Formats: sequence, C-alpha cells, structure tokens
Amino acid sequence: MSHPVDTDVSAVRTFIGQHRAAFLDDLAEWLRIPSVSAQPDHAPDVRRSADWLAAKLQETGFPVAEVWPTDGAPAVYAEWPSDDPEAPTVLVYGHHDVQPAAVEDGWDSDPFEPVVRGNRLYARGAADDKGQVFFHTLGVRAHLAATGRSAPAVHLKLLIEGEEESSSPHFRALVEAHAERLAADAVIVSDTGMWSEDTPTVCTGMRGLAECEIRLSGPDQDIHSGSFGGAVPNPATVAAGLVAALHDEHARVAVPGFYDGVVELTDRERELFAELPFDEERWLRTARSHAAYGEAGHTTLERVWARPTAEVNGIGGGYQGPGSKTIVPATAFVKLSFRLVAGQDPDQVEKAVRAWAADQMPAGIGYEIAFSPATRPCLTPLDHPALQSVVRAMGRAFEGPVRFTREGGSGPAADLQEVLGAPVLFLGISVPSDGWHAPNEKVELDLLLKGVETTAYLWGDLAESWRRAP
Repeated sequence: MSHPVDTDVSAVRTFIGQHRAAFLDDLAEWLRIPSVSAQPDHAPDVRRSADWLAAKLQETGFPVAEVWPTDGAPAVYAEWPSDDPEAPTVLVYGHHDVQPAAVEDGWDSDPFEPVVRGNRLYARGAADDKGQVFFHTLGVRAHLAATGRSAPAVHLKLLIEGEEESSSPHFRALVEAHAERLAADAVIVSDTGMWSEDTPTVCTGMRGLAECEIRLSGPDQDIHSGSFGGAVPNPATVAAGLVAALHDEHARVAVPGFYDGVVELTDRERELFAELPFDEERWLRTARSHAAYGEAGHTTLERVWARPTAEVNGIGGGYQGPGSKTIVPATAFVKLSFRLVAGQDPDQVEKAVRAWAADQMPAGIGYEIAFSPATRPCLTPLDHPALQSVVRAMGRAFEGPVRFTREGGSGPAADLQEVLGAPVLFLGISVPSDGWHAPNEKVELDLLLKGVETTAYLWGDLAESWRRAP
C-alpha cells in the first residue's frame, strides 16, 4: 500500500540538500573569526563577527540587519516582516561570541580553523552557538522555497548577543532599551540542546539564579585560642553553622519562605521526565560523583530541572597554611547560590535569605550580605500553542516522537521573557557529546541540518496555530 508524500517535507529536504555545501562553507568562514568576548584582545574579532553576521543576514534576505552597540560587545538585530499583517511575531535569540580556545588546551586541530572529520564539524562555536544560530539562515530560505512565499509566514526577528559567554552583563539593558523593536509574541532560544542523537527533545524551562556572599567578623584581629577560645564567638564556627542550617534532614532548603510560590510538577510532567532513557550510573560518571543525593521525594532529573536548590559554593576563614595556628580567626565567609524555579521571585528569595541569616547570628558577630544581580526562571506550559508548533516541526524533521526536558542552569532567556512579556521556547539540536566549552567542540552535521529543517517547518506551523489559538 502506498503512502502519501508530504510535499512540504520533500521540497524542504531537496532545497537543503542543494544548498548544504554553500551553507557549511559560510558557517566555516564565520567560525574562523575568534569572537572570544572574555578576552579584551579579541574585542575587534567580536565586532568583526557581528559585522559578518549582519552582512550575511542581509544576503539571506532580511531587509533589516543592524549591529547594535552596547557598553561591551555588539549584538546583531535583524527583522523580516511577513506579508500577512496579522501574523504572529517571533524573536529568535542566540549569541555569536565564543569561549576561549587554544591548541594547547587539548585540541586535535586549530580551534578556529574548522575541520570536518567523518560527519562532524569541529571548531570553537560549532555548536555553542554559531552553528545553532546559523541554521536559521538556511531554514528560512527553505521555508520560502517550499511554500512559494516571498516573506516568512511570521514576522521574524533575530537578536544575536555578543556577550553571552561573559555572563551577558549588558544584555538586559540592551533589551530594555530596544523593547519596542524587540516586541514579540514568542521567543525562540537556539542556544540549547537535545537529550541525545536518537532522542529529540524540546526544553520547556530554565531555572533562575540568585547568588550571595556572607562575610562574618568577630574579634578585631586573630586572637589566641588558648587565652580566648570558648569565651568569645568564632566567625568560622558561625560560618559552619550557617552551612549546617541551610538544609533539613530531607535535603530541603530550610530558609523560611524559600518555597513560596513554587510551581510544582504535575503528574504528567513527572511521567514525561520518566520516559527519558536516563542512566543514573552513567550520569554520575559524567558528574565525577559517587552517589546521587538531593531533596527527598524527587528523582535526579526532577532535582536538577524542576526543583529549587541551595548550594554552598565556598566557605573559608582562619589559618589556611601548613601545620597549625591556634587562633580564633577575625573573619570568615560563605558563598551561596540558589537555583530558582517558576513561581519564585528572586527579590523575595533575597529577603528570605537575609532574614534567615540574621536569625542565625549570635551576639558579637558582625556580618554583611552582598547579592549579585539575579536571573529569573522561565517556564512554558506544555499546552502552549507555540510550544506545540516547535514539537510538531521537530517531529516532522526527525520523523518520530519528541520528548520534553528542562534546563537546570540559568541564562539570559529569562530577561527576554520578563522584559518582553513573551513565552520563551527552546529549539536546539546540540547533544552532550558536542563538548561545549571543552577542547574539540563539534557539531553533528546531520543534526545541524535537522535544525535547518525544523525551522523550515516551524514558521508556517506557528502562523497557523496562532490563528487557531483561543
């Protein structure tokens, strides 16, 4: 029995096959630009990378492609309006800066001279994030070729940052300054990955982050522990007590009010996480750890993706040299970080931590708490029409079911959600073996082209589903 042919799929794949070589040549040219935002010597290269991308986007067909300066490295903005004034507006986010890299770090070849070995492209930025940004250029062209359009089915915008690998210090200010031009109905983040090569997945959320340092002071100087120990408060002991009081016996964060507003996992979400082929022993080997541990009542994936956490990142005080020095130290410190999930307010968490710390302090101990700027969590509901469009488009490209993950880390996507008031969706094709930030970073070419194909289907699906949405 014959099966009907999906003509859109056939047309998209034909177009991609015809333009594959030129697409990879262009990507290699971009990868040769060492746009390392963390190293001041490469500031001209980061600017050159932005200029290169803006020119290439114009060549792709974007009628607007601009380099936006910041107080640091430049970003690139592009816009291609749809012919349909009622079409939804979609903003794609990525970044064109890369991590430092040198042959002596353990690379098998020059990290800024792309090389194909087998079906893999090796270069710094191949996966993180130039490759995943660049697949949108061929994807939109394939979308136009397959549908006969002269403009995308959605109002398409791109914002490609130049400082993501340097903690995005100027990104929020950039978004706020250009909020009107960046306004969108949905944001697509292509700076993420999939579970594995044979398990395509879509990420539905990213945790937020709040960080602080607590500095403690006791005596005005280090003092003799024989003469004064046991009779005056010891800042190092108080620091240890803070750490001990941070969690209860069930590994839950013991800061009163910390869990206020937390959006709990639904039974369906827990079922979807459980469907993933998770090998905990293998995960532990990757983590270089010897046992799983965390909040009681939750699996490992739930703990790292969907539960808030508190971690001790550093603790110190007193004598650190060889041998012993019998003192009561004058100072001590604790560095803490809190990963936040949907429903948590970083400002409220900061207030809760400050109140908790104050309650732990004995008389005679002074302290100061300094919080770094926080990152808010973001979460897209499973039934959101834009998310379902991403899932359908990826399912067509991969010809199979698409599963769901979340991201345990934090990033600038939450700034886009908060400032623009738009849902954030994640579309990436990178896999864990790609080695982000590591020597011999690579991208699987077959998956890269699946990313192209996914975006070719996505814009039409988004436009149609938006019309059907209530």
